Amino acid sequence: MTHWTLALPEIVLSVCGLAILLFGVVQKRGNPTRACTVLTLVAYLVAAVLVLLAPDGTGYRGTFVGDGFARYMKILSLAGAGLCAVLSLDYNGRQKIDRFEFPLLLLFATVGTMLMASSENLMTLFVGLELQSLAIYILCAFARDELTSAEAGLKYFVLGSLASGLLLYGISLVYGFAGTLEYGGLRHALIGGGPSTAVPAGLVIGIVFVFVGLAFKLSAAPFHMWTPDVYEGAPISVTAFMSGAPKVAAFALLLRVMAGPFGHLTHQWQLLVELVSITTMALGSLAAIQQTNVKRLMAYSSIGHMGYAMMGLAAATPAGIRGTLVYLATYLFMTTGAFACIVAMRRGGQPLDRISDLSGLSRTRPMLALAMAVFMFGMAGMPPLSGFFGKLLVFAAAVQAGLWTLAVVGVVTSVIGLYYYWRVVKVMYLDGPVPAFDRSVRSVSAVTGAMALITGLFLLVLGPVVGAAQAAAAVLFR
Repeated sequence: MTHWTLALPEIVLSVCGLAILLFGVVQKRGNPTRACTVLTLVAYLVAAVLVLLAPDGTGYRGTFVGDGFARYMKILSLAGAGLCAVLSLDYNGRQKIDRFEFPLLLLFATVGTMLMASSENLMTLFVGLELQSLAIYILCAFARDELTSAEAGLKYFVLGSLASGLLLYGISLVYGFAGTLEYGGLRHALIGGGPSTAVPAGLVIGIVFVFVGLAFKLSAAPFHMWTPDVYEGAPISVTAFMSGAPKVAAFALLLRVMAGPFGHLTHQWQLLVELVSITTMALGSLAAIQQTNVKRLMAYSSIGHMGYAMMGLAAATPAGIRGTLVYLATYLFMTTGAFACIVAMRRGGQPLDRISDLSGLSRTRPMLALAMAVFMFGMAGMPPLSGFFGKLLVFAAAVQAGLWTLAVVGVVTSVIGLYYYWRVVKVMYLDGPVPAFDRSVRSVSAVTGAMALITGLFLLVLGPVVGAAQAAAAVLFR
């Protein structure tokens, strides 16, 4: 049990969650939700500082690791969770779902994402994934008086349980054929007989099941079926969280598992990842064209983005992993900003979610329209916005690895994506105006403005972000 301090950020965040839970239960005067949310934000800040100060090493008998890769992913997860907690302050109150359990569920889901980033054992992987998933199942159905929210929670729970079963079955196969659950032990067992050693077919099947279970959490096609309905039915504050931090954590797991213990088996799984990436990009781009609901549009957009990010994993090189890490950072801030704009879509106190509701927004709310246009063009990959640099890095990695088909499909689907992103901008700037939205609160405006600045001026921080991603990727190829 050496180096227990490696998990200090997770321990502190969990203790803070229990303390905030106790505070919310004993608080009898008024609604403690706002106070609990503020305390949760403070806990995120403390955890982020501890993550940056945490030492490198392996602890808890080889089940938990602290390194540059884990730090990079944990900071992204904490940032995404914190931004969504800020968005929930006003939205949950207006929707009458402002209960103090909401920020706590976000907090414990974030603890799960952090455990996933530091996983060095297949059971640690599963525990972190389920801690995150169980909290999100409840969050999806948090608006319990709305049928769509209850339906979203039930659909995600049923399909998520199926994916967890597939993942656990894959883990059992890997353990049965390799005799260990630790990543280091798996790698040693697989290469112990030399590069010419035949890999058992059962182990390959186990790897496929593990990949399928993680691909479900990423909404990668053809395991995406839950995403549009859950995104549409869940409260927007929940959807904003689901589209960000959990995707980053699932990718952290996927990258660490596939590039770590199974890294030398690239020829066994590379084609599978390439096919899933192509299918995901194509489905996300084509299915988004016909959407009229902005939340469903963002769901298919999220599916497509996971396909682009998977290109770096398919390349199976340090440059590819670096490209994926940069892409995840740009995606997190763009999608959070877009959902902040959706939170601001209210008229007469009622939330709106149709693309047509944005008609003429440039004349009634010009700054909101400008921010939404920045996010749409950023997700389309237009230079010099942040999404361009993310796509550039993963495309370059695919070309360098000789995956020309993957790169060509990525370019074609990006062109298709430009159409439906441009359609949103066209509705805002060229269509006739409709009655103006309600005035946004400061918290929503602050998140929208900050994310728009990061997306628009990403070139100013490109060097440090790429440097951090490069250092994180190097950890997986030591």
